[in-house]
Amino acid sequence: MSNDPLLQPYRLKHLTLRNRIMITSHEPAYPEDGMPKDRYRAYHVERARAGVALTMTAGSASVARDSPPVFNNILAWKDEVVGWMKKLADECHDHGCAVMIQLTHLGRRTRWDKADWLPVISPGHEREAAHRAFPKKMEDWDIERVIGDYVDAAERMKAAGLDGIEIQAYGHLMDQFWSPLTNDLDGPYGGSLDNRLRFTFDVLRGIRERCGEDFILGVRYTGDEDLPGGLTAEDGIEISRRLKDSGLVDFLNVVKGHIDTDAGITDTIPIQGMRNAPHLEFAGAIRKATNFPTFHAAKIPDVPTARHAIAAGLLDMVGMTRAHMADPHLVRKVIEGREDDIRPCVGANYCLDRIYQGGMAFCLHNAATGREETMPHSIPAAPVKKRITIVGAGPGGMEAARVAAERGHEVTVFEAADQPGGQIRLTAQDERRREMISIIAWRQAMCDKHGVQFRFNTFAEMEDVLATEPDEVVIATGGLPHTEVLEQGNDLVCSAWDILSGDVKPGRNVLIFDDAGDHAALQAADLISATGAAVEIVTPDRSFSPEVMAMNLVPYMRNLQKRDTSFTVTWRLMSVAREGNQLRARLGSDYGDFTRERIVDQVVVNHGTRPLDDLYFELKPLSSNLGEVDYEALTTGGLQEVRKNPEGRFRLYRIGDAVAARNTHAAIYDALRLVKDL
Repeated sequence: MSNDPLLQPYRLKHLTLRNRIMITSHEPAYPEDGMPKDRYRAYHVERARAGVALTMTAGSASVARDSPPVFNNILAWKDEVVGWMKKLADECHDHGCAVMIQLTHLGRRTRWDKADWLPVISPGHEREAAHRAFPKKMEDWDIERVIGDYVDAAERMKAAGLDGIEIQAYGHLMDQFWSPLTNDLDGPYGGSLDNRLRFTFDVLRGIRERCGEDFILGVRYTGDEDLPGGLTAEDGIEISRRLKDSGLVDFLNVVKGHIDTDAGITDTIPIQGMRNAPHLEFAGAIRKATNFPTFHAAKIPDVPTARHAIAAGLLDMVGMTRAHMADPHLVRKVIEGREDDIRPCVGANYCLDRIYQGGMAFCLHNAATGREETMPHSIPAAPVKKRITIVGAGPGGMEAARVAAERGHEVTVFEAADQPGGQIRLTAQDERRREMISIIAWRQAMCDKHGVQFRFNTFAEMEDVLATEPDEVVIATGGLPHTEVLEQGNDLVCSAWDILSGDVKPGRNVLIFDDAGDHAALQAADLISATGAAVEIVTPDRSFSPEVMAMNLVPYMRNLQKRDTSFTVTWRLMSVAREGNQLRARLGSDYGDFTRERIVDQVVVNHGTRPLDDLYFELKPLSSNLGEVDYEALTTGGLQEVRKNPEGRFRLYRIGDAVAARNTHAAIYDALRLVKDL
């Protein structure tokens, strides 16, 4: 048996977990009609098959009709959930993986205009900033009803054959009772800590009475709200002791912080540029104070950190949830001694940010996550070896090279720069986003392992491509910034890329026109404002930076709001003209014939990219498919069989920003779903 602390079994009550690595409860927003159907099951089964000990499904599975999900959670209050959860549990069990689920009532953390339009409830009237609903203060019949809802939902999970459940108590109804900031009730459920915990223990007792002593039951809770007037770390220790001493729970799953604001949830679930495992020592203090099974997850992205958490006795089970979105085979690679092959989580938080905007969770650089039914995590060998030539070594080109090489093809990559990376390398110059370079570094390592030939410092011409005698050509040349968007003065502006690359020095009084809404404008604003310059970001949108999304916005705002920066929405940059040694910028409105002017010394435009596609169009008439892609085959997993030009010597495709300005995930997904079948 291995001496690796992570690979030691752990006994939780009667349940033996095969190692110390778990996937904590999270909602990837894959349910269909509120049920964990095939996509959901395939996601968890992939990770179970690869060796994880415990998969905790369904972050925030709703126990009640008046707890409507705001990001497509499982509806645990419906009887039909039993059959779907049983299929998931049975298949994970077949692979030796334990299965639990997180149950909750969202309380005020939802909206009244969702689902059945029932009032939001909470033990007080204070609304949550994130979801903005003013709750009804719960009455006695509400409390009695919801306790029953928890118990009924737990019984459904037992009937489905799950190994256990955890109750969610951070930011949701359960700890809305706990916190003095949200509980305005009089006794017996308000006032003293005893009273504020009464609802929790009523729920736990009800579950125990209905489901029995053998059904594993835990609580995932905040041990410190880190808010003035809220629950303190001392309160958290006391609550932890009371949970243990009650004899009603079998494990504690500890978090720290609050999730009622974008800033709060980002500190609780940190993203790139923030410290790894920031709450690990706090979780360890809870374990030391209680001597009770303790689980924890919060930006534990790498195996050495996870190993330390177990070896140092800080945790009994370590959660590596986003790490398993990046690489579902993480545990298998640890077991096989292949830790260097693990695809790293880069903390980009594309997964969570998409959920909070109503989308499914997808990993920025693993396009197979959430698409397990159609996309492979392990690349199958090709039946016939081919010569595949790729032009461009950005994220799309590198993924195409990796997948083609793992298929067993002979792969050549041309890249104009002296190293791979494309826009990722530009992004990673920002210290806060340096983790992004791992997207490229991992692919470079995989390509090197499989013998990909790179030709750097080569601006590929048609003759270079043809000289490789390719069977398939993939153009992944990306795009260049598009700044010619003005009625007048296009020659007087620079691009956000110019600022980020250092090709243009920041001004002292700068207007940034952001008509793309992505990271580039905010990165430029961050860099410029750090010099002491005044910066105004202007956008025609009704909100700024909509593509950056909530949690990724937080670190930018923490920098920008302490500097001389401002945001102006619903105004469009129309023209720029010289005025002495300054620039006169004229703004217009999409809402009417209105104008404003600014006098600045620099104008930066962020308007996305235009494809760098000259080579593609030169090669197109020589290709057998004339560049055409069968979209039906591409999206359903079929083979590309377009043959338009019998004289063509190769098939030609283009991906990523070489097609149109999109994002890193789109480029990687383009590459994976195309090249996996070439």
